[in-house]
Amino acid sequence: MTPFIAELVGTAMLIILGDGVVANVILQKTKGNNGGLIAITFGWAIGVFVGVYATASISGAHLNPAVTIALATIGKFSWAMVPAYLLAQLLGAMLGALVVWLAYRQHFNATDDAATKRAVFCTSPSISSPADNILSEFIGTFVFVLAILFITKSQHSLGSLDALPVALLVLGIGLSLGGTTGYAINPARDLGPRIMHALLPIKNKQGSDWGYSWIPVVGPIIGAVLAAIVYQWLLKA
Repeated sequence: MTPFIAELVGTAMLIILGDGVVANVILQKTKGNNGGLIAITFGWAIGVFVGVYATASISGAHLNPAVTIALATIGKFSWAMVPAYLLAQLLGAMLGALVVWLAYRQHFNATDDAATKRAVFCTSPSISSPADNILSEFIGTFVFVLAILFITKSQHSLGSLDALPVALLVLGIGLSLGGTTGYAINPARDLGPRIMHALLPIKNKQGSDWGYSWIPVVGPIIGAVLAAIVYQWLLKA
């Protein structure tokens, strides 16, 4: 695979398993209905694990525009490659959301609440407060990126298990910081599926809440960039 295809495929895998677990838990007449927060956080962690181990050796497994931009900001990634990576991540997220809709189409039809259907695709705040919501996304992504940068590779490869620390990190963020906004911590993860929610012929759907959509884009990017800058400062301190 080329890095572009790797980022597309890896992000699609992330969304299929991440949005997929949300669909299984909150849509009506599924086997996992009412599975709760623990099921959702584990599902997203496994999605990250699969996406990372499948693509790390090819593209570096960014799978997240905030990560790509943060690495470019501190000189660990070429700015010339940023547009291609961001496009691949967005298209991969859209593809993943399409697959989830196809897999759960009948359950979308069986679910009456429009907000529940939209929640499969994208995040929303538990308490609507733009300043606090963007702060929540900022904090979650700051922790995510700073921790990733401090994770060092083992001298001996463990194969696919090399991706486990990142997956556990996402699990921890979901359990600890996910209750406010749903911890998007990834602009493509939220924006790509939100676009698909707007485009797909979902029965009795309502708006895609575009008024909120900028928060899980801007918050993670600011958090990731600041985390990368702090990381460099700590190394020199």
